[in-house]
Amino acid sequence: MNIKPELLINILRNDKVVYIQTHDFPDPDAIAAAFGLQYFLEEKGIESTIFYEGEVQTNPVETMIEALEIKIKNIDEINIRDKDKIIIVDGCKGNKNVTNQNGEIVAIIDHHQDEAPDDVPYIDIRSDYGSCSTIVAIYLKEENINLNTSVATALAIGIHIDTNSFRRRFNHKDLEMYSFLHEKIDNDLLGSILLNNISQKELIVYEKALKEIKIDKKFAFYHYPEECSQNLLGIFANFFLSIKEVEFVALVAHSDNKIIFSIRSENLEWNAAHIIKRVLKDVGSGGGHRDMAGGAIRNIPLFKEEEIFQRFKDQLGF
Repeated sequence: MNIKPELLINILRNDKVVYIQTHDFPDPDAIAAAFGLQYFLEEKGIESTIFYEGEVQTNPVETMIEALEIKIKNIDEINIRDKDKIIIVDGCKGNKNVTNQNGEIVAIIDHHQDEAPDDVPYIDIRSDYGSCSTIVAIYLKEENINLNTSVATALAIGIHIDTNSFRRRFNHKDLEMYSFLHEKIDNDLLGSILLNNISQKELIVYEKALKEIKIDKKFAFYHYPEECSQNLLGIFANFFLSIKEVEFVALVAHSDNKIIFSIRSENLEWNAAHIIKRVLKDVGSGGGHRDMAGGAIRNIPLFKEEEIFQRFKDQLGF
């Protein structure tokens, strides 16, 4: 990588209104990367506002925002004009989970397997990285910016959660940047957020899934027919992948008037991103990484549980 964040500063230098947009329904990595980038820009003399579409749906995100005093707004709280500049973090222009807004997108900073748009002047997509927070930490390190505890802790949380505490796909840079952040982080807060992922009311999802999940050979599939956030579904997907006999997990739930999918794979022959795209062909969309992916069907009547279950089995060769 030879991407110079100074180019981003030059692009934004004369702009008075700059927004940092996370993907919709942001997870800890998206929030942390946006917070770290906001701090980076501030140190360079550029003020910015972080915003998101959707809701903040999980305990780790809520705790991060409150404990680290992260100033972030819902899209309903701001009025973006056409001339305002937008930086997208942990997502990409054109993705289904990044709602198009007014304003000019001038930068994309992401770690997913995205196709870079031709009309955005600053692109930093590192799909081999486990966390978007790692990319922002690199900016801070390379520019010799003095870290404060809040920013360091947020970025460390983002790296931890998106790499599943370095048990999921990660790059040596993820480890290197975590080491860089380590001296400044609040370890008590970090530990609390990593441990306290679900609330008591969310245990009903666990209970139903444990009773009703289908395990066919090395494939675990479960459809939760009620509301469940993408982030919470991902936590459960990680749990079911820890079962010794399971190597591929597909969890499905209703969320915000659509059907959502959370996919996990520990089998090198089963690329989660490729499989979810093929399963949802003609009915929805999906993408992500080889070991972790997601998807959605926005037209709910198109979701047929047994048909989708069979599509996954066909893709896995069962």
